[in-house]
Amino acid sequence: MDRTTDRRLGPWTPATLEERLDRMESYAAIQQLASRYARALDARDMDTVVSMFDPNVQVGSERRGREALKEWMSALMSQMRTSVHLVCNHVIDFHDADRASGVVYCRDELERPDTGEWSVGTIQYRDDYERIDGEWCITRRRLHRWYLVDALDRPEPGKGVNAFAQMHERPLPGADASWAAFWERTE
Repeated sequence: MDRTTDRRLGPWTPATLEERLDRMESYAAIQQLASRYARALDARDMDTVVSMFDPNVQVGSERRGREALKEWMSALMSQMRTSVHLVCNHVIDFHDADRASGVVYCRDELERPDTGEWSVGTIQYRDDYERIDGEWCITRRRLHRWYLVDALDRPEPGKGVNAFAQMHERPLPGADASWAAFWERTE
């Protein structure tokens, strides 16, 4: 295969063997961000969660930094007693040697004392990554949800997507432009 036309890992193509090796190591490091994030979140280890983000991460429209993110994430996760985040389907695109973006699928289960439910849902994280001081970090994470329902309910697209007021999620699958285009062609 001609490496100059293989864009399955994003628009950037490494020019040297060392760059190719670095991209492989970077790919593994970025995948670990998603898995370690899920593990730390479920353990309520907020220091580890926020350590995976850019030190100057944007939190909401007016706050920045890991301490602000820790406060926000702690408030969010205190709304559920137990959580289980299973991540998979991590697609990573490299834009250059130090910047990438990715999509991570997640099935989450949440014990919700406020409703007495054990909720199940599916999420898609859309991330931006950057190597900062030699470490890969999440610089931006956008959450999109298909559904969040009680484990005894049948899922419906969009059901429960904004169960947590501060999330403001964009429901899937309609968040993708290709979704509407596909159905316009087939109807």
